[in-house]
Amino acid sequence: MKIRVKLFASLETYLPPGTAEGATGNEADMDVADGATAGGVLKSLNMPGEVCHLVLVNGFYIAPSERDEKALTEGDHLAVWPPVAGG
Repeated sequence: MKIRVKLFASLETYLPPGTAEGATGNEADMDVADGATAGGVLKSLNMPGEVCHLVLVNGFYIAPSERDEKALTEGDHLAVWPPVAGG
């Protein structure tokens, strides 16, 4: 099945080479297995858990404890932001 992955800020470097799209080059369509989970997709991109601060599926927050159970469906959008600091 096909999903859209959007990785923000420094995370865009985790997109597979040659797949970046969008105005800022931070998103890609990915083919994943039926029943793939948000956490499984992040692991397949070799993203350490500590860099995945905010994870949304179709605009809804997915808590770290739910990422390995949240099954994705065809056309879902998985968006990830790293921790940010400043003020």
